[in-house]
Amino acid sequence: MHAISAEASVLVLVDYQARLMPAIHEAAKVSAVAGLLARAAQILGIPVLGTEQNPSRLGPNIASLKSECTHTLAKTHFDACADGLLEALEEAGKEGDQVVIAGCEAHVCMLQTALGLLRAHKQVWVVTNASGSRRPEDHAAAMNRLEQAGATIVTHEMVLFEWLHDCKHPHFREVLELIKTAD
Repeated sequence: MHAISAEASVLVLVDYQARLMPAIHEAAKVSAVAGLLARAAQILGIPVLGTEQNPSRLGPNIASLKSECTHTLAKTHFDACADGLLEALEEAGKEGDQVVIAGCEAHVCMLQTALGLLRAHKQVWVVTNASGSRRPEDHAAAMNRLEQAGATIVTHEMVLFEWLHDCKHPHFREVLELIKTAD
């Protein structure tokens, strides 16, 4: 298995919509971890793409995350790949095929989007602690299914330290401060 490379990665944040988040188990924790990932990605020059499921009905993503996204894709399919995510990844201009993904609901839109990315031959890392569902058992089932499908299940710190690769990275201290303030 390859390491996650900052040079080849794009971060995709799926459907952290304000109307949906109150129903998500541990929503504050999930969205805080997603925000930390997005801020670190920005510091490291990694594109951050967001998706919103049927925003005319469900409203926008929570403002703190939407503001971190380079681009937000409105969609009606549960799999964002069917609504232009693959094209948005190409436009992000990254050389590789690495996608770090997290989102809500983990067992619906995030799962189907990650499966779409795998079908498109992307390397997919799913950030379990930045993903949420209404019920913990749905979240657990999604992680299990995604792992069986070929995605790698990770935590935000695994991603951040792989992106940094070395404590001599010029942004190491800045990212480390983000991690420390989140604890």
